[in-house]
Amino acid sequence: MDTSTIQNINIGVDTGKSQLDIYIRPLDIFFSVSNDEKGIKDAIKTIKKYSPQRVVIEATGRLEMPFIIACADANIPYVIANPVHVKRFAGAIGQRAKTDKLDARLIAHYAEAIKPALTQLKPESMRLMADLVIRRNQLLSMQTMEKNRLQILPKHLAMT
Repeated sequence: MDTSTIQNINIGVDTGKSQLDIYIRPLDIFFSVSNDEKGIKDAIKTIKKYSPQRVVIEATGRLEMPFIIACADANIPYVIANPVHVKRFAGAIGQRAKTDKLDARLIAHYAEAIKPALTQLKPESMRLMADLVIRRNQLLSMQTMEKNRLQILPKHLAMT
């Protein structure tokens, strides 16, 4: 069913570790799938039926990447949104309640109202390098925290 000629379809995706909650606006359709290969495949199949203008998902520390890669492979227009922007939008419209369904609905509303620019997926080699840089920065931060802890640790507990 191609509804894109009737209305502009925007889809919001709330990402969880084990589940994706998906809201299709303005059709008021909500569904959830597991955040794994099978669930993502099912979600893409359903989303393609509606020919959306954009699918918006918040950046969540890499949990969104398998879904984003699947969107790119299926030629579905997508946006990786800054969570701060979505949170500010929620404040602007007075939405304070937090559930997975409300979050997915809010993200779809954000997509429709703000019309954020579509995201381009970086080549895999660049994504891998970015992952390595992020991990290096995490390790350096942990190393600094440990050095700071050692400075205040009683001498009889410090290992030399």
